[in-house]
Amino acid sequence: MDTDDEFRISPPHRELLDQILDKWSLSVLNELCERPCRFNELRRAIPQVTQKSLTSTLRRLERNGVVEREVVSTRPVAVRYRITPLGKTLRPPIDVLLAWASQNMPAITRAREEFDTREEETGF
Repeated sequence: MDTDDEFRISPPHRELLDQILDKWSLSVLNELCERPCRFNELRRAIPQVTQKSLTSTLRRLERNGVVEREVVSTRPVAVRYRITPLGKTLRPPIDVLLAWASQNMPAITRAREEFDTREEETGF
């Protein structure tokens, strides 16, 4: 594999990255890295997420093999979600992205302000 192929984002890669790096997936993965959670525990931990979005996010993460769903035989029956070994391998690259964002946030904020000022001045 040459270096050009190394960083090409093919449609399957784009789809996967869209599914595991979206707004709610990162929050869910962050919670599940700490401990397994039931659905309502995740809802409380991420109060902005709707029930529909959380359900959809968990199903996508489960389909991609990074979260597993476990039915707990209690009365009433409960469902608990946990991160899989594959899901745990996401932590280091996500931590690198978060560190990059933290380190570069001042420059990004300045760039946004400059852009917004230009947009206001030109009317575009």
